[in-house]
Amino acid sequence: MRVLLTGGCGDLGKVLAKRLTNRGDEAVLLDVADPHRDTPGEFIRGSVLDRPQLSTWFSNCDVVVHIAAWHGIHEFKKQKDAYEFFDLNIRGTFEVFEASVRARVGGVILISSTSIDEPDTVYGNSKIISEQFASFYATHHKLKTITLRPRAFIPHCNRVVYNNYVEWAKWFWKGAVHIDDVAQSVGRSIDYLDSRLGRDTKRADEESEHARRKPAESEDAERDVCGNLILTVDGAYEYSKDEFLNWDREGPGTTFKSHFPEYYDLALKHGLPVDQRPRKLDISRTTSSIGYVPQYSVRNLLEELSKYGASGPPV
Repeated sequence: MRVLLTGGCGDLGKVLAKRLTNRGDEAVLLDVADPHRDTPGEFIRGSVLDRPQLSTWFSNCDVVVHIAAWHGIHEFKKQKDAYEFFDLNIRGTFEVFEASVRARVGGVILISSTSIDEPDTVYGNSKIISEQFASFYATHHKLKTITLRPRAFIPHCNRVVYNNYVEWAKWFWKGAVHIDDVAQSVGRSIDYLDSRLGRDTKRADEESEHARRKPAESEDAERDVCGNLILTVDGAYEYSKDEFLNWDREGPGTTFKSHFPEYYDLALKHGLPVDQRPRKLDISRTTSSIGYVPQYSVRNLLEELSKYGASGPPV
């Protein structure tokens, strides 16, 4: 498949371009920034705000993965204001969906965020509006759409955000998803869309009409029939449900130590909060819908910290 990545030269775009190329897909990177020297794929210098060009760039693509956006960190550090968030995150998302319909793109994968739970932030609100565009185009234009809601996934090597690996580890410790797992969820979403793009138009029309006439069991069920899935993307955890409910029942740090006794002293050395219970999200729907199974957990983090120290693994 030919897959266009908006914001394709950013952190996730670089990981996805390699993943897509390795599995035999064509990656097209649309970005205003230059690609990294070892990033594979076709590069198009351009912006999602370039309305006259978008339909042309999208015209021979099977799927568009819409990544381009300002993030919560840009709001937190006051690097971008509300106008800039509106231009890229909101108007840019509209431009991508409208151009996808006009170019007859098979499907769109929207990279949203779990920050939709923070509607009082500019970033969270921009993602809420972006998801509304996805639902609108899925329902009224029959555009096959998947909305992924990953937790923050900026990698440890991004020195604009993290000074070193330990700083990133303290953030990940709270409960998070690794960028490689986000890339996995995108790859599986592409496969999901691909398996449905072959449906004949009549069948799709019949299903959409059926959805309008039959009351849906839930909002998600209705969106499924219309062609839009909304899926949460979280990382992997070693802890059981009982351990989450009865965290550190035997004392501070005991739940962590019961799983990682060999790394207990290492964690303390680097100031990692061994008594902190991570926040785990429900990804059962993501697993059942697209087969997503996260691979990276705190154990992987500890192994990397043990091997490479505060500098982290090489990029």
